[in-house]
Amino acid sequence: MPVYLDHNATSPIRPEARDAMLKAMAVGGNPSSVHGAGRCARTLLENARATVARAIGTRSQDLTFTSGGTESNNLAIAAALTCPDVKKILVSVLEHDAAYMGAHATGYTVEVVPALPSGQIDLHWLESRLANWDRAVDGRPFVCLQAVTSETGVIQPVDEAGAMIRAADGLLLVDAVQTLGKTGFHFGRSGAHYASISAHKVGGPQGVGALIVSCDAPCDLPRRGGGQEKGRRSGTENVPGACGFAAAVEAAVRDQEHYTGLAALRDKAETAIRAAAPHAVVIGGDAPRTPNCLAIAIPGWDGGMQVIALDLAGICISAGSACSSGKSTAPRPWTAIVGEDLARCGIRVSLGWNTTEADIDTFIAAWTREYARVAPRLKEIA
Repeated sequence: MPVYLDHNATSPIRPEARDAMLKAMAVGGNPSSVHGAGRCARTLLENARATVARAIGTRSQDLTFTSGGTESNNLAIAAALTCPDVKKILVSVLEHDAAYMGAHATGYTVEVVPALPSGQIDLHWLESRLANWDRAVDGRPFVCLQAVTSETGVIQPVDEAGAMIRAADGLLLVDAVQTLGKTGFHFGRSGAHYASISAHKVGGPQGVGALIVSCDAPCDLPRRGGGQEKGRRSGTENVPGACGFAAAVEAAVRDQEHYTGLAALRDKAETAIRAAAPHAVVIGGDAPRTPNCLAIAIPGWDGGMQVIALDLAGICISAGSACSSGKSTAPRPWTAIVGEDLARCGIRVSLGWNTTEADIDTFIAAWTREYARVAPRLKEIA
């Protein structure tokens, strides 16, 4: 079996999630039907909704099941733009393409919130921009921010940003996809009007996520179809997927001590790489990070080549987010933090619920062996 260290892309499904899905599949029934099978399906769906809502810090009635983070972000942007006062969108340079490209695709004026060298957003820039916001010209502020940057694991100051945005009577979308089981993100305390989450980042099934909408947020989305999910997302709900999502969330909450302990394994890998390559640069290393993520670059050594070499050794890592893999350009968040040349040399090692110390030892051995092979050439280039 390969050593899997790409949990920020997707986390292998937890046994608890698989079991919950199989049980839900055995029930059958359309949750909109009034007969017994339909009522059983509805009960499973609503219990799952309550579990996920509780974990993210919101009410069940504010959570809409979707197909994942991308759909949730796009629905949130569409919902915010139903507010006639919104004329501009502020989006962080660190955002996932679902929000970053989604904002640019609206046709609205988009302003980009810059990042600091630490890997966090520039809160002072945002504060200054909101202080100088001309409501008559700019309309109502609408801001899109990630709670945790996928490519670095850097925890963003969304609570502080949320307070600023609320004070300016703005709207805030938080991409919280990388938070479940990893940070203390709480929708109710964040000041957010919208948030997106995804099951497969926490060991649930792929193709399931949720959109959270606060009770005071615009959300006049068109009702096209059967009107399920309070008209926000028509179509028969994915009951097994929702049950798998809920079971994965429960397991993540239960395993919090193990997850916190991943920091020691991450640091072990980081220390080993730095020992072999003292010039290595940890991207986002000076900011608060989730315990499971290491983004590191070796000047002159292409990140994609490292991914291929380790894949041949039976180890799965990445050179950025899964949604940006295969693109000719370096990941935008890395480029914003360290510049394009160094960003092209980055790799991301992300640990998860089934990562062991033996996995990290195997990674270290393979990486150092490969580095020893290419190091003379890198020195010649330098």
